[in-house]
Amino acid sequence: MIISTTPTLEGRVIREYLGIATGEVIVGANIFKDLFAGIRDIVGGRAGAYEGALRDARRQAFLELEAEAKRMGADAVVGTDIDYEVVGQGGSMLMVSVSGTAVRLS
Repeated sequence: MIISTTPTLEGRVIREYLGIATGEVIVGANIFKDLFAGIRDIVGGRAGAYEGALRDARRQAFLELEAEAKRMGADAVVGTDIDYEVVGQGGSMLMVSVSGTAVRLS
């Protein structure tokens, strides 16, 4: 499956627009990750726990986007957008949302 942020695919013709496909993932903040991230920040390191959680959430959101597009009969998703939002009481969760237009190619 081709997934692109552009509205067209060079060298390919979009035959049919099937609608919007989405993938969303919400991950909760873990108190131990918060603790270790704080310690790493103090010593000047990167917050690897957060980076890993964010990478995994983004990967899962893209897998959901692809699965929905396949259910729609798509060959590709164009115009893909990635959004990150802090949600929940006190910003305790992170939502990763990806969306784009599912298309059938010639």
